[in-house]
Amino acid sequence: MHEMSLMAEVLRLVEEDAIERGIVKVDRISVIVGELSNVLPDALELAFCYFQKQECSLISKKTELAIIREEAKARCKECRKEFAPDYRIALCPHCHQLNTEIISGESFQIESYEGSESCEDNNGR
Repeated sequence: MHEMSLMAEVLRLVEEDAIERGIVKVDRISVIVGELSNVLPDALELAFCYFQKQECSLISKKTELAIIREEAKARCKECRKEFAPDYRIALCPHCHQLNTEIISGESFQIESYEGSESCEDNNGR
């Protein structure tokens, strides 16, 4: 499952940036996962839970992972119509040409993260 190494890299990048900004606790991480990215959101979440239990970085059991799913969209270069492809190589359902381009749905990226400069939780502990 390559989602384990992908999540490890997401956490490494977030931690690196958070430390640079003086953040000591990450509360939420948002990632964009495209339908055509070959990343399984459920497996990514499972990998996050594994690292969350390790508590060896700036994330804890309270840290949330938000997965933003990006829909796949393609545009035909012949008739210029947009459609939802099932695969990266797609036949235009309007003019039946194979001359298409993917315009969204291949992303896998960190959208944002939220954190604080204090380790205290909301109860002041």
